[in-house]
Amino acid sequence: MVQFHEHIIADLLEEPTAGGGLVVISSGLALHKLIAGFLHLHDTSEGTLLILSASPSQKHSILTSLNPNPNNEITNSPSEITSDLPSHHRLSLYSSGNAFFITSRILIVDLLTRRLPTSAVAGIILLNAHSLSETCTEAFIVRILRSSNKNLYVRAFSDKPHAMVSGFAKAERTLKCLFLRKLHLWPRFQVYVSEELERDPPEVVDIRVPMSAYMVGIQKAVIEVMDACLKEMRKTNKVDVEDLTVENGLFKSFDEIVRRQLDPIWHTLGKKTKQLVSDLKTLRKLLDYLVRYDAVTYLKYLDSLRASESFRSVWIFAESSYKIFEYAKRRVYHFSRSKGEDLTTSTMNVKSKKRKLDDSSNDKEDSPVMNGNSSVVLEEVLEEAPKWKVLREILEEIEAEREKQATSNDECVVEINQDNNGMVLVACKDEHSCVQLEECITSNPNKVMRGEWEKYLVSKVQLQALPKRNKKKPQNPKGFGVLDGAVPLTPTKGVESSSIATQEQDALLAAATEISKRVQKVIEVVDDPQNNVVHKGRGKGNSRGKKKQPSKNVPIKKDDKSKLETSSVKESEPSIPVLKKHVEGADVEKPDNVKKIPSVHFYAYESGQQVLDILKPSAIVVYHPDIAFVREIEIYKAENPLKKVKVYFLFYEDSTEVQKFEASIRRENGAFESLIRQKSMMMLPVDQVAHGIGQNSTMETESPSKQNMVTRKAGGQKEAVKEMQVIVDMREFMSSLPNVLHQKGMHIIPVTLEVGDYILSPMICVERKSIQDLFGSFASGRLYHQVEMMVRYYQIPVLLIEFSQDKSFSFQSTSEITDDVTPHNIISKLSLLVLHFPRLRIVWSRSLHATAEIFASLKTNQDEPDEAKATRVGVPSEEGVVEDDVRAENYNTCAVEFLRRLPGVTDANYRTIMDGCSSLADLALLPMERLAELMGGQKSAKILRDFLDAKYPTLL
Repeated sequence: MVQFHEHIIADLLEEPTAGGGLVVISSGLALHKLIAGFLHLHDTSEGTLLILSASPSQKHSILTSLNPNPNNEITNSPSEITSDLPSHHRLSLYSSGNAFFITSRILIVDLLTRRLPTSAVAGIILLNAHSLSETCTEAFIVRILRSSNKNLYVRAFSDKPHAMVSGFAKAERTLKCLFLRKLHLWPRFQVYVSEELERDPPEVVDIRVPMSAYMVGIQKAVIEVMDACLKEMRKTNKVDVEDLTVENGLFKSFDEIVRRQLDPIWHTLGKKTKQLVSDLKTLRKLLDYLVRYDAVTYLKYLDSLRASESFRSVWIFAESSYKIFEYAKRRVYHFSRSKGEDLTTSTMNVKSKKRKLDDSSNDKEDSPVMNGNSSVVLEEVLEEAPKWKVLREILEEIEAEREKQATSNDECVVEINQDNNGMVLVACKDEHSCVQLEECITSNPNKVMRGEWEKYLVSKVQLQALPKRNKKKPQNPKGFGVLDGAVPLTPTKGVESSSIATQEQDALLAAATEISKRVQKVIEVVDDPQNNVVHKGRGKGNSRGKKKQPSKNVPIKKDDKSKLETSSVKESEPSIPVLKKHVEGADVEKPDNVKKIPSVHFYAYESGQQVLDILKPSAIVVYHPDIAFVREIEIYKAENPLKKVKVYFLFYEDSTEVQKFEASIRRENGAFESLIRQKSMMMLPVDQVAHGIGQNSTMETESPSKQNMVTRKAGGQKEAVKEMQVIVDMREFMSSLPNVLHQKGMHIIPVTLEVGDYILSPMICVERKSIQDLFGSFASGRLYHQVEMMVRYYQIPVLLIEFSQDKSFSFQSTSEITDDVTPHNIISKLSLLVLHFPRLRIVWSRSLHATAEIFASLKTNQDEPDEAKATRVGVPSEEGVVEDDVRAENYNTCAVEFLRRLPGVTDANYRTIMDGCSSLADLALLPMERLAELMGGQKSAKILRDFLDAKYPTLL
């Protein structure tokens, strides 16, 4: 443990009467080790320690810090309490005094059902405090525990300082909802932190890799388009102009900033403004993927954007957007005439001519024969990422330095063996980059690019083979077309600029078709048992001969590759027509000149694992710079001051990658400066721990009308306040509504309900739907079944549609509402639902607090619900009948629904008919007089009798 962690622990422990505190530290400063330090200090005699809101990666990191060696079991290591454990087992764990990971949903249910003795809990550790709010379940838990356990301590932690300054007074509101008064700030520039991390820093090598010309052009074009979209957004006058900058647009939090400002007025915005919000997110991804992925993957992503967003996106029609697609394509391939003239730069007056490939020439020769001078040539570029070559050079340099040190003297060898395991760690953002870099290191970058290129071409063929709707059949004669290896260039009388795109697409499809044929023939050859030995090991662009097998680190030219193949494979795989190969940045080395590289381990940030303490690398290559991982390296070096660590940073020069990294540091420092100012001006009550717990909150919020209701009775004497009860389904504790209901003074009874979400009285059942859940329930048909069950068992079924407080209180704008009933319109679906269930009541709620007020008004003059009856509703016994249940359960519901649909049977008389006859067969045999008596009139009885006695048509 580093020393500033000990200072943090000492600050929290020096005032035990303060009830804990909120700790905000910089990202990457080993929060999991700090939590492990608190767990080491926990004593079972104090009581049980509960750890809330921990993500799976955080749990794994904490357990790894407590027990670095998984073979050794530690007795005080925290275990996890899950819903799979029975209630009596959970009770015994709560009383054991150990530390446990637990979810907030399980803990709040156990607290409300009194399975957890509050006196047995010594304290709570809350992670990810930046995600808490006044209505969250964690605040609900703290309020209940503090109301009965004054000695409870709460220690909340967050390593996302920029999230603690989002919104109005986020840190102060978090302290109030957790009943805390102490805010501890530990930025990277704090004295204790900076002194310790800078005492013996690792050796750092900053390498700036120049981007290719096309990458620079794409980046410039994306920034121009993003700036144009931001200017359009400023014209709406709906968003704070200070937040609309390109630098802010590089971060994911920019989407949250914009949506937080636009959500309350979202229904008043036009389609263009809504699309601009989505386009800014897309453009940020384009900048990120440019420096993260290879050229072919980037082009594939652009193709998917063009197909999915071409008709509704605003950014595609910007002035510079064409450069993005054009430069991305030129990084992979480009077209030219057979004379070497670039097709895209040809004059506008050049007339195109028809060309068909000679298939017979492909069988005779490896290189295709051009028919005429107007052949369109697909020329591969396959530009490699500039960082690939630099990474290889870094690994070779590391290995060369180690060999030089090993041969210098024997003492160095002993030191290296003891302190250096020879491991090199390469850190990337995602798993895809790790896998691709591993292939580049173990095989050949050229081979990796060719594999991606072939996948891209095969996907083109597969997409072309999909059935097209409303598309006329081609007029070309049979046997002529792209699939036959021909690229038709239809002559026209005028300018042929519009046909260039068609020519390029046809040439690309021709190459793709040839690739797919080659792959299919390779599969057939591999499946053939006679040739199985000859072609063993081929696949995915990897060709190995029977005698010659080059080293896996040596790039292979296409000519050498074809020589290594057997003659049978050579005959079965003709080369691609009109195809030239030109790979930029590929260094072809001879097997004798291949340099050794050390053992490399690839690590992805998204995995969330702490690999530095496990692998203990001596060299670290930060392929994708990340501020949190940089801090982890500093912590790792501070904990191992005697270990020599060398760090290589790979940046694209003058790229948004550098700008984003530097902006993340400025943003974090600015967040801490803002928190320091807020801390000096916070208005927290002195009795914050006991504030708002002792008194019933309903007394404080009682309306004047209710206070004046009893002024005329006995001189204004108030009636005894009766505690309101609400039965809540267990699954509803994922939302914040039970917390708000408890704040209003209602007694929450958590049970498992088969029908409804909230039972307010023996007559009122409520099914709660958020907006997102409402759309999903309509799409799946689940809502129809839920309403049907409520109508069957309760007299007043209620569908509660709850909106979010910070969003617009409407489904859609008034301009989008139509008079027609359409199956995809949410208003039409609601109308049909109400028509089908006339007794259903729909309640619209503006927010969680509005829902609590609505529930209180609905419970006025109503009896309290019965927990035993509510749990039995909808749960039949072994005989299929529920005892002491509502009347509908004792009948055959299918027969009742059939009866209600008969002519003459209405909602007013169907119950009388059910009392007068025991089955549908008895109903058919009743005389006319008895039917008229049961149905309340001769007219209804005659309609039903005519229907029952009507003859049905036959085929005889």
